[in-house]
Amino acid sequence: MKKLYNIIVAAGSGSRFGQDLPKQYCDLRGRPVLMHTIERMRKAMPHADFVLVINEVCQNLWDDLCDRYDFVSPTIVYGGATRWQSVKNAINAIPGDADVVMVHDGARPLVNAAMIERIVQALSQDGVDGVIPVVPVIDSLRMIEPGGASIAVDRAKFKSVQTPQAFDASKLLQAYSLPYYDTFTDDASVMAAAGYDKIKLVEGDAHNIKITLPDDLKIAEIYMR
Repeated sequence: MKKLYNIIVAAGSGSRFGQDLPKQYCDLRGRPVLMHTIERMRKAMPHADFVLVINEVCQNLWDDLCDRYDFVSPTIVYGGATRWQSVKNAINAIPGDADVVMVHDGARPLVNAAMIERIVQALSQDGVDGVIPVVPVIDSLRMIEPGGASIAVDRAKFKSVQTPQAFDASKLLQAYSLPYYDTFTDDASVMAAAGYDKIKLVEGDAHNIKITLPDDLKIAEIYMR
């Protein structure tokens, strides 16, 4: 049986969220968003090990929340100035026996077991470096040209990327040894930069939203019903 580690990335400051608390600690149906995320991942993957990445300044807050809700936290790793650095810190904390590493956003509390199963199954195929869930782009898209003009593009040629994303552990470790680039928007882009570009796309879930703005909490609550 392969050894699987899950990294839950929750070190962001939530600057776009515009509230006193970072979004991952805000209430969603009686508990913090982050606890819903961790619990769903644990239920879907009971035999996996977990690493939780948080901001060091939020350690006391997280401890208090865990006490209040009688919640057992995964192993804690402190994040960095960027998501890339946060994931890198978590990867460096994972033991060498890892076969698969899955990385998930702590602000995606509606992840489901069926999608995770699709991801794990796809990664087991020969020649696959990583697997990412995607959903169709709904809105029309336009590309901005150098002069400021814009042109319409075919949205059927694009997909919106979600997490969790899963990778061969040794390859992900090598990929994160590269220097940082602004083009590293997710873990798959880091892998591709290292030459591990055999990334398989699987069906994501439209309900697997990322909490970014306050109204997203209301949407997530509706979906959880």
